[in-house]
Amino acid sequence: MGSGKVMIFMGDGYGKSAAALGIALKRASEHENIVVIQFLKGKGITDSEFTKRLEPEIKIFRFEKSDVDYMERTPEEQEEAAVNIRNGLSFARKVLTTGECNLLILDEVLEVVNKGIISVDDLKELVESASDTDVIITGSEMNVEVCRFADKISEIGNMQFKNY
Repeated sequence: MGSGKVMIFMGDGYGKSAAALGIALKRASEHENIVVIQFLKGKGITDSEFTKRLEPEIKIFRFEKSDVDYMERTPEEQEEAAVNIRNGLSFARKVLTTGECNLLILDEVLEVVNKGIISVDDLKELVESASDTDVIITGSEMNVEVCRFADKISEIGNMQFKNY
């Protein structure tokens, strides 16, 4: 891997994707190019007219087409989704090897690993192809093996507030 950094936003709290997108907005304001690939997000935010206005600095892609939770699908539907997700990862590899962006966000890719759609080794190989591109990975559950190739890990958890 080159000088690109790998950051992970993980945990059971809300805001992992929002944190990654906040970094994307900041970096886009500094004239950098960002690619966001969403996994297991249903429609995500790609169907919005607003996201079209972010281009060309921020491009958002989603390869998985169903709004139904992955685990609630039939085995055939899960396999179809897995094929689409792997296509998304192939696209990510192309983006990284061509140096198309300064920052690649793989939103919810930890869930793709946790569901066994890709292996930790697949993700590691993908990230190692990053060269000078920074990569942000998000997801709920951390895999210890993934931690080993991260430069920074941020845990975002749920907090309970007391009434004062």
